Amino acid sequence: SQLIIAEQNQEAMTNSWTFLSTIQLLSIVNLLLPLLLSSSTGTDALSMSTSTSNANSAYHNLQSINANNDAYQFLEEVDSDESLAFAKAENVKCLEALGNPEDSELYQKLLKVLENNDRIPYGTKVGNVFGNPKEGLIYNFWKDDKNIKGLLRRTTMSSYVNSNPIWEPVLDVDKLAEKDGISWVSKGNVPLPVSRDDVDKSENRSVVSRTLIRLSDGGADAIYVKEFCLKSKLFVSELPSGGEDDPLANVGFELPEAKSRILYKSRDVLLVGSDFGPGTMTDSGYPMIFKEWVRGTKLEDAPIVFQGEKTDVSVSVAIDDERYRNGHLLETHTRSTSFYTSRVRVRKLRPEHLYAVNDPRRKDIPEPPEFVWLDIPDDSDPYFFSTAMTVELRSEWNVGGKTYKKGSLLYCDFDEFISKGKENVSFSILFEPTDNRALNGFTATQNFITLRVVEDVKSKLVVMRFCQESKKFVVEGGDEEAQICESDIWAVDRRAGDDVWCDISSFTQPSTLYKTNINDIKTNTTSAIESSAARIKSLPPQYDAENVDVVQKMATSADGTMVPYFIVKRKDTVYDGNNPTLLYGYGGFEISLTPHYVSTQGVSWLERGGVYVEANIRGGGEYGPRWHQAALKENRMKAYEDFIAVGEDLCKSGICKPSTLGARGGSNGGLLMGMMLVLRPDLFGAIHCAVPLLDMKRFHLLLAGASWMAEYGNPDEDFENYLHKYSPFHLIDPEKDYSPFLVTTSTRDDRVHPAHARKMVKKLQDVGKGLWPVYYYENIEGGHGGASNSKQQAFMLTLAYNFLWNTLSNGRSN
Repeated sequence: SQLIIAEQNQEAMTNSWTFLSTIQLLSIVNLLLPLLLSSSTGTDALSMSTSTSNANSAYHNLQSINANNDAYQFLEEVDSDESLAFAKAENVKCLEALGNPEDSELYQKLLKVLENNDRIPYGTKVGNVFGNPKEGLIYNFWKDDKNIKGLLRRTTMSSYVNSNPIWEPVLDVDKLAEKDGISWVSKGNVPLPVSRDDVDKSENRSVVSRTLIRLSDGGADAIYVKEFCLKSKLFVSELPSGGEDDPLANVGFELPEAKSRILYKSRDVLLVGSDFGPGTMTDSGYPMIFKEWVRGTKLEDAPIVFQGEKTDVSVSVAIDDERYRNGHLLETHTRSTSFYTSRVRVRKLRPEHLYAVNDPRRKDIPEPPEFVWLDIPDDSDPYFFSTAMTVELRSEWNVGGKTYKKGSLLYCDFDEFISKGKENVSFSILFEPTDNRALNGFTATQNFITLRVVEDVKSKLVVMRFCQESKKFVVEGGDEEAQICESDIWAVDRRAGDDVWCDISSFTQPSTLYKTNINDIKTNTTSAIESSAARIKSLPPQYDAENVDVVQKMATSADGTMVPYFIVKRKDTVYDGNNPTLLYGYGGFEISLTPHYVSTQGVSWLERGGVYVEANIRGGGEYGPRWHQAALKENRMKAYEDFIAVGEDLCKSGICKPSTLGARGGSNGGLLMGMMLVLRPDLFGAIHCAVPLLDMKRFHLLLAGASWMAEYGNPDEDFENYLHKYSPFHLIDPEKDYSPFLVTTSTRDDRVHPAHARKMVKKLQDVGKGLWPVYYYENIEGGHGGASNSKQQAFMLTLAYNFLWNTLSNGRSN
């Protein structure tokens, strides 16, 4: 449910999606550029600097302009004839002005990258081969020019680690879409864990026999669910009847479209959170109720096992099986009371409790104990490892006579915590942050935890082993120094040892996938991976990076805070202000932007000679919770001041000037772009604003918007106090000359409502009387990712990058 743009994920990973992108600008735009795109130097332009504090007075000076804002609410009807007519008309105007991306050479290059068969086929081990319990089975979801919507396929582990794996098709989404007459977009699947399957149906719990296929119509967050038989490669409803011997053989679990959350409790019992009718969804549009649904019964008759409150973001249920680590079998229920706070209750189960209540296997088995609410801070996150419970803190915690820093990762013995209480249990520290060091997540194998640490946004791995005798974690090794790269480790099969996959990349280094055992890379982990781990596959360079280098800089924000940013540029870059420079930012929801290889960015920008810059502004997670919380709610303007500081620093350095400096961001980063337009049009020569939220007075009333009030505030209470200061829709000023502004979104985005983009564009057109260079393109499919297949991705990327490149190139001095 996070409001996040996934562009920083490598688009080579077939289950991830590359954010959006781009537009081509024709010479007509030159007539509309602000006067600042003349030959002024970066230093001269900076004399026009505007403090973000002016946003307050700007709003109050624009009351007459905002008096008509309700007239734009018709665009909140997603599929109304009037809304779609607006979107389609704007699409035509956009392509007429900027050109059809499909006619661009860049489109073909990007499509080749996105459909390149040399991409790494990242896979997931899902049980073992049917009939061969000693051979692992790897599943992969693959898209290319023949599989536009994607193909779920599998191969054996021994085949996968070879250079040319032999793949077996499992489910062809293109054929399924054609058969059903629905533009299906795969949203992954939820397998039945072998530990919860029946012994006789899973070859003694060695093979994964069933999975729940998640399909979206056009890419929306809402999904349809259909149970699938992995052995026969058919939906369960398509299996032959089992007759009297097995009357439920072809009775599968299926759910209609909704923002559902699902998991297997056991083979014939499903835990389901979904839209069960009026009053069953939260104000944020996510499940408020979970039911326990037994195969062969009606969902409406299924008993409720957990219920939250209407004001919660959502509720969730999980089965945490730590038996393979000599730990507990736990059932957890979570009420997400806000985006960052939750209440968690837990109880221990016996294996028989996983079956339906009336299952004969539960005869004479006592009922499970009552749930116990975990007495930990509401803004912390608990995890379980063997007999230990870890607690990740977002705020300072005073407990047991000690004070633990926000951003720390603690652990204790779970049984002692329950029996003795938080004040009397002994907590140990797995990680403690410093001023320049933060935890960016962790991953686990059967016996180890690997911490992902960032030091001034550089990557460092720390390896820790859980000692069953002492019930303590012991540091076993890791990286000695942090590096400008993205180094990641995850378990091949956390229930079956300590083999791991490893992936290393950087801004200029394509991803390489390795396989090894954690015991073999404990010393200087990242270097050990590259020197000794088995190399499975490397992504070939997608653009020429031989003459490209990466530099980390610091900019000074308005309040004196030092803000890190990375510059990716050619080594022979001349600091004459004429380099088309693209500044990217996000700054929200504690999401960290770390060095990573993005093929489309290299092809679209760096290969042309452009400079790419990534700003690690406040609101993100680069320095842990404190960095995020520094830009929450009434302090949001700090994030925008940081972004402006980086832009000004770039201009002062001579690498660019305002007419050659562009900005790009999406989702929460789209809000950032909207603020750059209204705050500092003098600083940016072009802005691309993607899948944005821009109306901060009504965001909580649109789709998932209510879930973000912990990030921004409650408009009903806070709009007049501070939210108006960063509501771009309310800050449009007829007296300003705005930068060329491209807005892109998706009709099927059911996370950030497309009305944000529609209303902003329509109001800019009305207030500016058509004189401002504003362009709008709405993809009819795509969801929050903005595109649902490779061709759409290439189209949107080309649209955005060409718009930015052509506009900024026109800002160069002759």
